[in-house]
Amino acid sequence: MIKWQLFGGFPTRLPLLISPMIWTLTPAADFTAHAGRWNALNAAGAASPLLEADFIIPLLQYFGDAGALLARCEQQGRTIAMTVVVQQRPGIWATFQPAQQPLAMWLQLPGEDAARLRATLMEALPGSKLLLAVMQCDPALAPRPLDAGRVQTLDYMDTARITLGMAYDDYWAGRGKNLRNNLKKQRNRLQREGIATRLEICTAPQQMAQAVADYGRLESNGWKGTEGTAVHADNAQGGFYAAMLAAFCRRGAGSAVRYWFGDQLVAMDLCIEGGGVLVVLKTAYDERVASHFSPALLMRDDSFRLLFSRPGLRLVEFYGKVLPWHRQWTDEVRTMYHINHYRWPLLRQLHGQLRAIRGKFRRNSLEL
Repeated sequence: MIKWQLFGGFPTRLPLLISPMIWTLTPAADFTAHAGRWNALNAAGAASPLLEADFIIPLLQYFGDAGALLARCEQQGRTIAMTVVVQQRPGIWATFQPAQQPLAMWLQLPGEDAARLRATLMEALPGSKLLLAVMQCDPALAPRPLDAGRVQTLDYMDTARITLGMAYDDYWAGRGKNLRNNLKKQRNRLQREGIATRLEICTAPQQMAQAVADYGRLESNGWKGTEGTAVHADNAQGGFYAAMLAAFCRRGAGSAVRYWFGDQLVAMDLCIEGGGVLVVLKTAYDERVASHFSPALLMRDDSFRLLFSRPGLRLVEFYGKVLPWHRQWTDEVRTMYHINHYRWPLLRQLHGQLRAIRGKFRRNSLEL
């Protein structure tokens, strides 16, 4: 364990008007011992299910980096910030962001000076420190800072959400005519062909291993199976999702949504929730059925009817790159971003110039 007492760049020979920020660094493998403090900080700030310990513990178990550090900042006896960081290469540190975690692994109390927290953490990290990157930030949880001094931000991706709080019929009436007509035609065709649809929502912890195995079979039959990136019951992704969903289900906050055409499983969603927010983590459908029907859209229509009627649920978050089907369901799109915090302002300027040169070179290459 390493402790650093830092003053955000203020010379120690001057009278200190600001309380010191004391960072403690421990191996991220010890995260479980600090889970209570982490959850309390999340509940006081971001309140995201993606940042709850039940998500982070299996994430570190299945995808953890041996050199990852859990950093905790205290000020006047209070824990005001926590993060998990890794050294990507000499001098470059970043929040730990495996592909299964779409949101920045950074927590802080509301109102705390984020720039000062990043600056003092950078000083506390071991070895050389040129840049600290806080990756995949959500502007709905943390306003995007201005590019100035040692701070630079970069667009990451557009993501979508749905705000609940109205009757589903009113929401559905506001959807595009093409979507409404398309699903109506599909339901009529299913009825003519005598195919009964069924929505099943599994929430028991003991059901999650089988649910993830079923999900993996759906995904493996499509392009992800061809590319070797599909979830499978026996790979790390399958282990993570089964363990994580079971942990959420034990407190009534996880679900696996199955959609059936008769006895055939045709679509699934894997979901977690917390703080009035439901996150659709993964969606898969039978691509063999998709040539005639849109099983994922039909599933979503049925499942959303239930979500819109649930008390206390405020948002549905997708936290993935916006695709055309997202825009069929919502107009709420925002741009997530990365933060680069440099040790010196000159580094930010030089790095920006280098990116501009690289961008110009790529554009010129495309024009050849």
